[in-house]
Amino acid sequence: MIKKHKVIFQPSGSRGEVEDGKTILEAAQSLGVDIEALCGNKKVCGKCKVRIEEGYFEKDNIESGMAHLSPLSEAEKKHIKPEDGPGIRLSCTAEIHGDVKVFVPERSRAGKQVVRKAAKELTIKLDPAVKKYNVALAKPSLHDMTTGDWERVLTSLEENYGLKGLTFDYLVLKDLQDILRKGEWNATATVWMDKEIIKVEPGFVEASYGLAVDIGTTTCVGYLTDLNTGKVVNTESIMNPQVPYGEDVMSRITYAMSNPGVGLETMQKAIIAGLNEIIERVVLEIKNDGPHPGYVIDDLTIVFNTAMHHIFLGLNPEYIGRSPFIPAVQSSLDIKARDLGLKINPASYIHVLPIEAGFVGADNVGVLIAEEPYNQDEMVLIIDIGTNGELLMGNRTKVCSTSCATGPAFEGAQIKFGMRAAPGAIETVEIDPETKEPRYKVIGKADWHTHIAEVKAKGLCGSGIIGVVAEMFKAGIIDKSGRFVMDLGTPRVRKDADGKPEYVLAWAAETSIGHDITITQGDVRALQLAKGALYAGAKLMMKRLGITKLDRVILAGAFGSHIDKVASMTLGMFPDCPIDMVYAVGNAAGDGSRMALLNRGKRIEANEKARWVEFVEIATDPAFEKEFMQAMHIPHMKDKFPNLKALLEKQKSPVEIKA
Repeated sequence: MIKKHKVIFQPSGSRGEVEDGKTILEAAQSLGVDIEALCGNKKVCGKCKVRIEEGYFEKDNIESGMAHLSPLSEAEKKHIKPEDGPGIRLSCTAEIHGDVKVFVPERSRAGKQVVRKAAKELTIKLDPAVKKYNVALAKPSLHDMTTGDWERVLTSLEENYGLKGLTFDYLVLKDLQDILRKGEWNATATVWMDKEIIKVEPGFVEASYGLAVDIGTTTCVGYLTDLNTGKVVNTESIMNPQVPYGEDVMSRITYAMSNPGVGLETMQKAIIAGLNEIIERVVLEIKNDGPHPGYVIDDLTIVFNTAMHHIFLGLNPEYIGRSPFIPAVQSSLDIKARDLGLKINPASYIHVLPIEAGFVGADNVGVLIAEEPYNQDEMVLIIDIGTNGELLMGNRTKVCSTSCATGPAFEGAQIKFGMRAAPGAIETVEIDPETKEPRYKVIGKADWHTHIAEVKAKGLCGSGIIGVVAEMFKAGIIDKSGRFVMDLGTPRVRKDADGKPEYVLAWAAETSIGHDITITQGDVRALQLAKGALYAGAKLMMKRLGITKLDRVILAGAFGSHIDKVASMTLGMFPDCPIDMVYAVGNAAGDGSRMALLNRGKRIEANEKARWVEFVEIATDPAFEKEFMQAMHIPHMKDKFPNLKALLEKQKSPVEIKA
């Protein structure tokens, strides 16, 4: 019997068993993971570097390490450099002889992750925390020896701009003499919050840049913004480099607890390095006379969920992972960039938006100040869908918030052929209710698969998973409980080698992985668990507010912007609502971060509204279990969906929906 080992690839989340002696590259190819291998496995290009994670990973029940691979080869010694960091191997050479968890760095990925967090236009008054002021000083002489350079700058700013009581950052003071003389006594002072001078540049400088950051559990994005115009100059994104330590927040909290002293530090260093990578890339096209590329950035705002907040700041996340889930700090913070090791202007401040509660973080506050439900009369539900689902519900009278542990199913994890949104991922699905035959679209291909010669599908991303399960229900392939209907007379509905039902979405010939891509009973159940948590959370919030219907539903987040609203309502991800009042707003958390960057009043508003919103702890609500079990049905066990019923009748779906 051939010995097999478990292999997990991050950040794609792909996993499976491979035969002993296979190389990491061969394992990647068999599991649909794209690793750059320009030399065709000749071991000469060095492009296929991967990092082997060391230790025991409780969530995956896997012990991983370099000891589970063949010894370092001569070919590897030529290409692996000290600056690559620890645990690096060439995937074309390293043979697998035990369970391993493999992280594929951004530079080694052939099929780049599609991070859909594009910036939208914002309408907001420009009043940034950081502003530039030009100062023209008289050249000192022997007749004016009683005033120092510092005092001369402060006097000019007070006389010309009314800025009183300013202080200097120490690093700025150290360079002040040389800068004033280099600019021949013309200089530009960058002032933070009308309180502190955080940069002085020679000559008159107009350009002023800030960076708004949204760190998600799975992806991170930075928006380089012109503080003079409010326009986004450039956007860069990466996969969250903490993914190898856990796909969801609880896994990362567990990793920190299981590795005392090193787990938290490892994850903090990973996210700081990742954010520095974004900083370095986002400013590439901007002229910069400073000591490093990111020096041109003078302000940075950041949002994230509470677990990412604590890990980023190096705060012990253990106590937000156990009852009563109390965070270390809820208020907003202003921290010097140099204290966190971020490579922007070292004297600048990082503004961390406030968090609401244990699992409702600064990202939800970003959504809150971007969408402003507290200024509206309509009853609105805002869902920020991701690995951790966060909900806001209410209007100007009252707004409630809660958090649902939806798990990584929406991101493609825990799904047999699930994957991140990358080229080759099936993202849109339709199934003929009569023939049960599908058609689908693949990321990177412009048309339906039936019109493409080489489809080369690899798996399904989150929008594809939601779409196909909704279509399977509408076509009668699964019933309201999520069970497969087996007597449909189509070869696409069958049983796998273990006797469990599955639906064949793509035949092996249509794929690049050499296997049929199927939707299993386990996949359907994973999606039901995730959507059931969202619906139950919304239902309990409606009860808290004393309402029976919603006026609007807003889908926020990169993922929420790319799922079909009919499919999401069909599954029962949220209560019934007029379909034309269900819409996506893009990365609202990122919008909130940008607003706080462009308008200091939004920072005050964020602090006030974060304390005003009522947090609803649904997990401890006695009614949660009942609501959750009823919400597991598609779309729901008891609740009526008149708007959905009318919609499906137009589409001639054979399924029955309560009105």
